Amino acid sequence: MNYRKLSLFILLFSFYSGFSQVYEPIDTADYSLRNNYLKIAKDKNNILIKGFKNKYQGKVGNKLEKYYTEFFSEFEKDVKNKDYTFKSEFDKEIDQIIAELKKNNSQIPQNLKVLIAKDNMPNAFCLPDGTFIINMGLFNWLDNKDQVASVICHEIAHNILEHSLNLLVEQIQEDTSDKTTLETLKSVTVNKSNTAFEIFKNRVYKKGIEKRQQEVKADSLGYVFFKNSGFKKIEFINALNNLKDFDSISPREIKVETYKLLFDVPNHPFKEKWMKTEDFSLYNYDFYKEKLDKDSLASHPEISKRIEILQKNFTELNTSEAALKPDVNFESLQKIARMEILPNLFHSEDYGLGVYVSMQFLQDKENEEYYKMWLGRLFDKIYEARKNYNLNRYLDRVEPKKQSKSYQQFLNFMWNLSMDDIKNIADYYNKKGTS
Repeated sequence: MNYRKLSLFILLFSFYSGFSQVYEPIDTADYSLRNNYLKIAKDKNNILIKGFKNKYQGKVGNKLEKYYTEFFSEFEKDVKNKDYTFKSEFDKEIDQIIAELKKNNSQIPQNLKVLIAKDNMPNAFCLPDGTFIINMGLFNWLDNKDQVASVICHEIAHNILEHSLNLLVEQIQEDTSDKTTLETLKSVTVNKSNTAFEIFKNRVYKKGIEKRQQEVKADSLGYVFFKNSGFKKIEFINALNNLKDFDSISPREIKVETYKLLFDVPNHPFKEKWMKTEDFSLYNYDFYKEKLDKDSLASHPEISKRIEILQKNFTELNTSEAALKPDVNFESLQKIARMEILPNLFHSEDYGLGVYVSMQFLQDKENEEYYKMWLGRLFDKIYEARKNYNLNRYLDRVEPKKQSKSYQQFLNFMWNLSMDDIKNIADYYNKKGTS
């Protein structure tokens, strides 16, 4: 599991109390809308492939055709799996932002399509055919409509500059070159493995540099689109600062008292042995040395560096202002995005993480009936997985170097539970047991 997912639930953003405990998750009974969209998307993808075949001859054109055909096949599965919403309040807000961007930016495609993903990560990206994916998590992490617009502008810039396509074409060309190099390596008799690794390492580092350069270019062009559209300029920087916070925070701690409060259920009292943890203190983590430098591998330059470059190129950004307060509509979307955190985790089968997040909400006594309901549903899934011997799919193993102490404690707790323990907790929160 991506460790950064945990950062979403530190709950540093404002406490929302605008929804009652009877909140209903977004309706995804939109078969006809999804079906119609896929027909249009398939036609767009075929046109895209035809254009690439005309532009790139031989092996490059054939490889691009294969890649985009396979990509669309996977994307089609995601759409059918209801990973995207097709009729929600988020769509209306994004459509308004896109309309504002188009007014004074002729480079922006008129047929721009945006999909809202049921994903809690504060992210956005562009598909090969120019379709933009906006994760619901952006509404949890950003402060206002202008900041969401800034992220969209950045991704539009990537698309217009054809960054993904250029990297893919380069990769195809390098694959051909690498085959020739590997053939030559067959005649090498000394340090063959080291030579091969150096070739691989240099290629990976080069790719990292190119991707970081693309991020800087997308920032600059994206900011031009942004300021042309009348959004408050400093919000471009404020959005980046918010995303920088996301990259640097640690998940909130779950107190031992919270475990005792939530899992001391009728006819099945809390057991201290559930809290027993593994001792990793004697393990020598320095035994294996990293061969690849993580800073060189990173595809995104540090956000602080991106901000510095923007401020150097656009002097009007050399200021500091508090973020605009969200308007009523955006505030409503923030509340919805917050209430969708658990449904999204359930949809993506992140059941273990879902339990952890439910516990955080309940520790803060927020919408208790709602999150206790989700705790029951999630423990049902944990029970099924344990019974079917596939709990590893839904619950992480302890990794001390990658996880906070609080999350390690949680994982130890979950793995310490017997099947009967899990069943009793699930039944209690699903109101099947004694109240």
